[in-house]
Amino acid sequence: MSNQKQQKPTLTGQRFKTRKRDEKERFDPTQFQESIVQGLNQTGTDLEAVAKFLDSSGAKLDYRRYAETLFDILVAGGMLAPGGALSDDMTRTPFCLFTAPEDVKTMKAYAQVFNKLIRRYKYLEKGFEEEIKKLLLFLKGFSESERNKLAMLTGILLANGNLSSLILGSLFNDNLVKEGVSPAFAVVLFKSWISEKDINSVAASLRKVSMDNRLTELFPVNKRSYDHFAKYFTDAGLKELSDFARNQQSLGTRKELQKELQDQMSQGIPFKEIIAYCREEIKKSNISEQRMIGIMWTSVMSLVEWNKKEELVTEQSIKHLKQHSPLLKAFTTQGLSEVTLLLRIQEYCYDNIHFMKSFQKIVLLLYKVDVVSEEAILKWYTEAHLAKGKSVFLEQMKKFVEWLKNAEEESESEEETDED
Repeated sequence: MSNQKQQKPTLTGQRFKTRKRDEKERFDPTQFQESIVQGLNQTGTDLEAVAKFLDSSGAKLDYRRYAETLFDILVAGGMLAPGGALSDDMTRTPFCLFTAPEDVKTMKAYAQVFNKLIRRYKYLEKGFEEEIKKLLLFLKGFSESERNKLAMLTGILLANGNLSSLILGSLFNDNLVKEGVSPAFAVVLFKSWISEKDINSVAASLRKVSMDNRLTELFPVNKRSYDHFAKYFTDAGLKELSDFARNQQSLGTRKELQKELQDQMSQGIPFKEIIAYCREEIKKSNISEQRMIGIMWTSVMSLVEWNKKEELVTEQSIKHLKQHSPLLKAFTTQGLSEVTLLLRIQEYCYDNIHFMKSFQKIVLLLYKVDVVSEEAILKWYTEAHLAKGKSVFLEQMKKFVEWLKNAEEESESEEETDED
């Protein structure tokens, strides 16, 4: 046997050049642009004819590859260079969104053209969203009239679910914000959107993509307050949007406050200090006592991992609430606050089904420790209760309410006897 290693076989052969027809086609939108421009020039301002032309052209032209070119032409009349200017070296068409009349009716008709095109060629959906994001970044390169038309169109498309609200992220671009372009564009966009649907539809769409708390970012940092936002949009005739933003601010404040309270309670900070902190927040954030008692109730109840057995959770909750009753008592100095607390308790017991049988015992405890008065309980029982679990909770409270009424009558009778 030879000690020498055997040499491994090697592959040898001739290397072939890639044939021309196998090479990937080079990206060249010139011919595509000329075909689209020619078709648009022939159809002119007849948008139904435009929609038909675009529908039939998709079978012959490569919309998938040249989606950006297609949308540039439909919006601006030709391919756009970075920044928003039209490319000089290509054929353009005078028939596009930017040259159309600046009115809602025309913009709705253009929205239909885009809608039909994307419904027919579903793969264009993502490319269209990318196009709108890009166009928003190019806003400084367009005239005021062009921006207004784009804003109206975008608002209509958002209202009808043809675009995701995520595209609004482009408006938070520093350059657009600094120049005041973003809020001005947003005014036209939101007017168009609300006119097409309503503020509730806008709110739902913004919440869905977590844009609801970012609206103040339309302004520079030194003007990024809810007061400035509210004034700007109210003056522009969009009070409903201002009110929505204020509600979001209030909601954000409540969530932060609730988390802070839970942290303070978990750390064992004395109740006296927690109460002082809350009173300071009431002044600073202009929170009503009714809102504060709601936040306090939720914070107190969120501290515990509750037992899932009905017979055990009542005992557990009574012990916990007795211990934390000074926190609740501090923010039920008004009758309305007491009723608010009773409503929060009703809601909580209904939403957490293992608490359904605990309601009466919780209310009785809070009555005994002077957190809620008999007047508040009677008001809740006769007129102020919620529909949630109404029959169950009213039945639980029936005997106690009868006892309160009898005690009240006896008290009045004794007063009359004393007077005699």
